[in-house]
Amino acid sequence: MTAGILFGWLLLLIAGFARSSVAGVLAGAVMLAAVSWLDDRRGLPALPRLAVHAVAVAIGLFVALPPGLVFRGYLPPLLDKAAAGLCWLWFVNLFNFMDGIDGIDGGEAAAVGIGLMAFASVGSDKDPVLAAMAACIVTAALGFLVWNWAPARIFLGDVGSIPLGYLLGFLLLSVAARGHWKLALILPLYFLADATITLLRRLARGERVWTPHREHFYQRATLRGLGHAAVVYRVLAVDAVLIACGWLAENGAGAAMLVVAGIAVAALLAELAGIGRRRPA
Repeated sequence: MTAGILFGWLLLLIAGFARSSVAGVLAGAVMLAAVSWLDDRRGLPALPRLAVHAVAVAIGLFVALPPGLVFRGYLPPLLDKAAAGLCWLWFVNLFNFMDGIDGIDGGEAAAVGIGLMAFASVGSDKDPVLAAMAACIVTAALGFLVWNWAPARIFLGDVGSIPLGYLLGFLLLSVAARGHWKLALILPLYFLADATITLLRRLARGERVWTPHREHFYQRATLRGLGHAAVVYRVLAVDAVLIACGWLAENGAGAAMLVVAGIAVAALLAELAGIGRRRPA
């Protein structure tokens, strides 16, 4: 899937449709794919991998990200850049952490891509370049899901999930830097919430957060006996709500859609965790 996205973005670049600075993101993604391939094959220590992730993010921040403050002036420019980099670095890794069942990463990539396409194609701020780049993600993700839907026949692995998180993170930060921070926050809100809450819970217990585990909300649902496809259908249903909320938030509905999105994600997390279900007697 990631190779398909990179090829599509490269064609847009060669055709002069995408900005030349996108070449920096392509270079960063290839770097991440190479290191992740080595990690999949041999296993690499966490610190060197994280260092390469940081270098790729730095390349994207200083070469490819459009001008503008991601945090809308609440932070000084230098701190804004640093905070955006940390968010991007976290997004790269959380996309890898969330790749634990068939179809979930591919489905999320397709949903975020569709949300970005809808915003860039219809509404207050049309952007044909963003629409085309998002379309590459949607096309590649849907093609991948044909083979990755439960029971999966192919898998992303680190070599697929980490560059994918990097490319999606670039698009989300790009729209945030242009002032559309509500869209950038809402579209991936389920992944952000599941991964971040799980990380904080493990940190609070003093666990090694870089080691494998099965404590994400979607994993807890499968441990309760819910099938992979059933979990992903629930995630995609909420993603559809988030797409609508993100578009409306940037086209007049404002902060109310942030509340609706938060409620939808909270309800999904509760459902996946089994909160409120009656225990058998």
